[in-house]
Parts: sequence; C-alpha cells; structure tokens
Amino acid sequence: MIARRIIPPGRLQASRKTRESANTLLLTSLALGVLFFFLMPLVYGIVTSLKTNNQISNRGAPWWPASEQTFTYEGQSYEVYRVVECDPAGNPIPWGYGQDNLAVPDCSRGGREYAWALAVARREYAEFIDPQDPEAGLIYWQGRWRTLERHWQFDARWGNYPEAWQTINFVQLLANTLTYAVLSTIGVVGAGALAAYGFARFPIPRKKLIFMIVIATIILPGAVTLIPTYAVFNRIGWVGTWLPLIVPAFFSNGYNIFLLRQFFLTIPAELDEAATIDGAGPLRVFVSIILPQAVPALTAAAMFHFFFAWNHFFEPLVYLTGNREKFPISVGLTAFNNLYSQQTNLIQAASLISAVLPLLIFFFAQRIFLQGIVFTGVDK
Repeated sequence: MIARRIIPPGRLQASRKTRESANTLLLTSLALGVLFFFLMPLVYGIVTSLKTNNQISNRGAPWWPASEQTFTYEGQSYEVYRVVECDPAGNPIPWGYGQDNLAVPDCSRGGREYAWALAVARREYAEFIDPQDPEAGLIYWQGRWRTLERHWQFDARWGNYPEAWQTINFVQLLANTLTYAVLSTIGVVGAGALAAYGFARFPIPRKKLIFMIVIATIILPGAVTLIPTYAVFNRIGWVGTWLPLIVPAFFSNGYNIFLLRQFFLTIPAELDEAATIDGAGPLRVFVSIILPQAVPALTAAAMFHFFFAWNHFFEPLVYLTGNREKFPISVGLTAFNNLYSQQTNLIQAASLISAVLPLLIFFFAQRIFLQGIVFTGVDK
C-alpha cells in the first residue's frame, strides 16, 4: 500500500491565505517603491522652493528648509553653534562657567551636544551663552570654535511663492497658456472624433490605406516638417501669432484619431441602426449616440493633448520669438530661469505654481476618465 499524506482543509486554507497575504504585501511594497521614486522629484522641488539662497549654497545645510539659528540677548545677536563635549577621537573637551571652573566630561558614552550662542571667539577657546539660561553667565569652552557646525532650525520660506509670482508675469503667462491649450484641445478632440467616426462607421474607398497613412504620421519627426511649415506660415504672415499653433490642431493628429477610432469600434453598430430607423441622420447619430458613449475616450484624448499643450515648448518658442507678450508658461519659465539662474528656490517655486492647474484638472477629470463603459445591453 502507498501511504498518502492528507492535509487537513483548515491547514490548506491557512496556507493559501498566507500566500495571498505575502503576494499582497510584495505587490504593495513594489507599488510604494515605484511611487516613492516617481514622487522624489516633486518632493525635491517642493523642499527646494521653501529654502533660502544661503541654505542652497551652504554644503553643510540640512536637506529640509532651514535657516541658521541666531540668539538675541541684551540687544545683540549671536550665532548659535552645535557645541560638543568630546572630539571625533573621543577625547574630552573641558568646559564650564569660567576658566577656573572647568569640568572634564565622560566620553565613554559619547558625550553630549548643545546649541549655544557664540559670544567670545578666540583661536584656542571660546565663550558661549546658553539660550536656555542666559543669566547663568558665559560658558568657557576649550577648543577651536571654527571646527563647530552652525545650528539649523526649521524655516520654510513661503514668501518665495509670492516673490516668484511678482517677479514673473504669471497672470499673462497663464492666460496665454490657457488660450492655447483650450483652443487646441477643442480642435484636436473635435476633428479627431469626426475623423475617427468616419473611419469606424463609413465604407470609405481605400479606407485601410488612408488610415495607415494617417497612422504613419505618428512616427514622422517634427523636425522634418518644421522648416517647410515655418516657411509657409512666414509667407502668409502668421509667424508671431498663435495661428501656427492653434489652426493645425483643428486637423487633429494620427494618435487621437487612432485612439478614438479604436474606441468607436467597441460601440455596438446596432445602436446606429436603431437611431437610423428612428429617422436620425449620420450627424445626429454621431452627436446623440457615439459621443455620449465615448466620454471616457474623449476625456483621455483631451487630457493628453491639454497636458502636451501646457508643456509644449519648442514650437511656441520658434513661432512666438520676438513677441514676448504671447509667450506660454513653458517659454516664460525658461526666460525666468535664464534671468534668475542663481536663485534655484524661486525657479522651483515658479515651476510648482505652473503645475498647480494641470494637477487640479487631472484630479477632477479622474472621475470621468475612470468611468466604465456603459452599454445599453445590446450585444455586438
């Protein structure tokens, strides 16, 4: 007889739950790790925007927003240092209230550290004031005070944001960018939806060939068409205006046409036929049947292009050079960076201000973007 080991159902279920918990923990840790690396640049930008120029240029400064602490006593300001009882080698540094009243600390446990205000600085010794008890008198400390580090205290400079707002004309830059982003988004999504509707629903001659040509434009580098299009727009007098950036958007692009066409193909054609029987024409079917069903895809296409237009830099720089009043925020921030390249905190503050509106739009659009596709129950 062959003996078989029978595992009790309770133990088998516990083992399965353990594996599921381990997999969940592993996936959660992986997701948190990826999220951490993605958020690191944002955290760095926020922290840097709250620092002072002095802290950024100081190598010994902490990574968080801080300023060198000072202590004011009897109308005079003193610098605060981190004073230690033991040197790095573990030797005691005598100190006490007065030169004749020194104490030798016990360095067997590493000694202690104090935040004291420097009152008298000499080469081989210094005298400090204890900010916690200034009335106790001067504290005599043997050692070279230049080897000590300054004491830093948390100090977030929220005033960097108003200063950056006032330094650069954000109102005009935001208005220009919104005008360009909104108008071009309307053109791209509207034209793309009409073209995708034609490819998805109508028997166009050579439709597959035409669609392949449209898709091929996605891989066409912009640098190839830049000089010819610039020559055309310059010839008709559009250079220096928004027209070279907005008008081509009303002819859409291959990416959005492909995205919307693929989505329109998932909408049952029976809905179109039922609306046609009721007397609806192709335009009415498009407006009343296709568009309401395609809200998630239209939202995705609109968000993609809006963020692209918000960050678009090269073509606005080419076509709007010489007309600073029409600069979008991407070009305006570059000019601001060139003028204030030594003030990293203001540059980061200006960059974060420019990112607030896209972040708000993204979070508010999530409710629509993540909606499921609701069908009417008609099978394809």
